[in-house]
Amino acid sequence: MPTLGFLKKKRTKDSSGPIDPSSPTSADAPALGGEVTNTITSTPSNTPAQIGSERAAGDPVHVSQRPLTQGVAHQQPPTSAPRSAAHNPATTRSPEQPIPNTIDTYQTDGAGQQQGNLQKSGGTMTPAQAAAHVSSHNSTHANDTSATSTHASTTPSTSVGSSNQQQAMRVTKGKYTLGDFAIQRTLGTGSFGRVHLVQSKHNGRFYAVKVLKKAQVVKMKQVEHTNDERRMLQKVKHAFLVTLWGTFQDSKNLYMVMDFVEGGELFSLLRKSQRFPNPVAKFYAAEVTLALDYLHSMHIIYRDLKPENLLLDRHGHLKITDFGFAKEVPDITWTLCGTPDYLAPEVVSSKGYNKSVDWWSLGILIFEMLCGFTPFWDAGSPIKIYENILKGKVKYPPYIHPDAQDLLQRLITPDLTKRLGNLHAGSKDVMNHTWFAEVTWERLARKDIDAPYVPPVQAGVGDSSQFDKYPEDPEKYGEKGSDPHGHLFKDF
Repeated sequence: MPTLGFLKKKRTKDSSGPIDPSSPTSADAPALGGEVTNTITSTPSNTPAQIGSERAAGDPVHVSQRPLTQGVAHQQPPTSAPRSAAHNPATTRSPEQPIPNTIDTYQTDGAGQQQGNLQKSGGTMTPAQAAAHVSSHNSTHANDTSATSTHASTTPSTSVGSSNQQQAMRVTKGKYTLGDFAIQRTLGTGSFGRVHLVQSKHNGRFYAVKVLKKAQVVKMKQVEHTNDERRMLQKVKHAFLVTLWGTFQDSKNLYMVMDFVEGGELFSLLRKSQRFPNPVAKFYAAEVTLALDYLHSMHIIYRDLKPENLLLDRHGHLKITDFGFAKEVPDITWTLCGTPDYLAPEVVSSKGYNKSVDWWSLGILIFEMLCGFTPFWDAGSPIKIYENILKGKVKYPPYIHPDAQDLLQRLITPDLTKRLGNLHAGSKDVMNHTWFAEVTWERLARKDIDAPYVPPVQAGVGDSSQFDKYPEDPEKYGEKGSDPHGHLFKDF
């Protein structure tokens, strides 16, 4: 079953919208029936796996140990705030249409409260010990501590086509109330709550609202991760990241208003396609690279990169969602969190780590998109996955392009002195790699390059066809009563 944000049980996708959309509560935006553009495109019968590549033999990937979430797409804010994205945990969905390979146009041209102490005193954590921490939480979040690193590079990167890292932090606290929205349906569920598709009563536009039960968040020791997620989303604004419009709370729940991202999760598309051809994987990897470059320029480590957390907007561009494990780290941290398949060896072994873990995860993501499975996957328990990660042996299928393999070998390496993204030039080393040679990063950052796949959704009408259906929660929101946990979420 899909999960929410920091729950790590499901993947999410998000899309982008107008540069300065009007808030969900502003009345100046066009009404629902206003301008509706049909972005559904005719798609060929071939899936990405069939376009320029053959299906991988036996796809071992499954999401039993990996979180799922969903997000929101480009829209106008519910009041006068920025757009927002929601995480919807659709479990095993797959888009109705396959992916046409239109990527050629781009060649001429992107700790938790769980701070339950991951012991650093004992030196390296064994896979079995790491598994003990992970298995106690559905999405592998563990403990947090901090210290200094002897090998971690802290050189900030220069982001391409993104806002200045010194931008003023947006105000999101208490911007809206339940009365500003009409709840339509559930987009996803999780251990702490669910994500709803809602319509603003002011401008008629659709948004996603993530609802978290305070009691469950406290019980699962996710208070700090929840507050971190709100803080990180409030701080960032980028074309390939979901936008938080605002937050509010009542006596029992926390609410996060985000854009509704209609296209669903990249995870669903990948599973339907088995694997992506080289150009398609390159397109998505390039957009993720731009997003990571931006986050790292603000000293934010994402720590949960995977297809489940990548949403597709109605134009087919990516949005990274689910910031439950994101954290501002100027130097290093020790938190054990993330998804087993994507954890870097320094995280598994309980060593201090820095932003370089995101570049390792990018390598795993590219590998999974090209092959249909992750390099260290094991059908057994997470312990086996951790052991494989520590061994570090990667078998590259013969159909992987030589340039792609070279990049992967430079990303999926335990040697931090050789891992791209962690060297003196930072993210520029990744962008300048031969595999990305034909990418014009400035154009990609402006979304001037057509996506290889356009989700079959209709814009502006709350089209949630790419999301699974879930039973609605009979519990009503907004009821008054005692609030024993309110003091833990003062910024909501």
